[in-house]
Amino acid sequence: MAKIRDDLPAYDTQVINAIRQEEAGTIQGARLIQAGELVAFPTETVYGLGADGLNAEAVKKIFEAKGRPADNPLIEHIAKKSDVRQLWRRIPKQAQSLMDTFWPGPLTLIAPKSDRVPDEVTAGLDTVAVRMPQNRTARALIAKAGVPIAAPSANRSGRPSPTTAQHVMDDLCGRIPLILDGGPCKYGVESTVLSLVGEPTILRPGAITREMLAALIGEVRVAESILRPMKDGETAASPGMKYQHYSPNAEVVAVIGSPVNTAKRIGALYRAAEAEGKTVEIAATEQTKPFYKGMRHVVLGDRNEPETLCANLFSALREMDERADLILAEGIPAEDEGLAYMNRLLRAAGFHVIDADQPE
Repeated sequence: MAKIRDDLPAYDTQVINAIRQEEAGTIQGARLIQAGELVAFPTETVYGLGADGLNAEAVKKIFEAKGRPADNPLIEHIAKKSDVRQLWRRIPKQAQSLMDTFWPGPLTLIAPKSDRVPDEVTAGLDTVAVRMPQNRTARALIAKAGVPIAAPSANRSGRPSPTTAQHVMDDLCGRIPLILDGGPCKYGVESTVLSLVGEPTILRPGAITREMLAALIGEVRVAESILRPMKDGETAASPGMKYQHYSPNAEVVAVIGSPVNTAKRIGALYRAAEAEGKTVEIAATEQTKPFYKGMRHVVLGDRNEPETLCANLFSALREMDERADLILAEGIPAEDEGLAYMNRLLRAAGFHVIDADQPE
């Protein structure tokens, strides 16, 4: 992980409530983007940290403020579909139907980049990731700025992604000039990233699932690295692939298996850790919360509705991190929306997984 620089300009970070003052906030934000500065803004997935996506020097400031490794590519955000023409060298055959169906929305598409896109955005790759956000404030900011906005999540690199403006403040206050507060994010996990270079392949799962994509364009692969660490020498073609991500300071352990076995194993681990003097929190589900009476736990949502778990995962990790040395988190089947949840959870845990269905 890159070192967080301490010699950056100190900003008196301003927060503008974009729900009440969208026009004023997006005008001010657009002026800052045009001046080569950074602006944090809401999207339907997580909060983004944006810069002029055609300005290499402005893009470098994103990496400096976050402490983000330079070989971790960014996503270009656009306000209208036709803007892809200035970012992609050519439009892949499946792209138009995908854009017509899922844009604006939480789907990022990767295609060969044009010469206008700085190498700083793509980490030197010959492809660029592009999406059109659903969030009205995000699109208004991009439209007023008049340029694509390159943006990763608006957090310190490696930390849980921000789903509220307060999360951005906690991580980046004083390091950026402006945060547009659009309230809590709808989905709570980053967009699905689909590469259209060669066979369509999901590089990062999100709210747009493999099944939804396949119903439109046919066979869609899922990259093996989604549920495992990248191997030495592998190139990160998408954000969120290469490094440990989404991690609080507390140790995180993912426990997988049947709901009953998972809850029982978590209870045993909880008691053992407390006997060692650790403060423990449990990331639970509605179905298993009765098992955790008398134990500190946060209910993320319904195991049968993985989107509820996704929406609350990052905020719960941040909340529990304030109290815990150890976070024990329930895993679920990595299917449909559950794939996005498990992708984030496994990376938050540094792939420390316990299978509760196997004997101790």
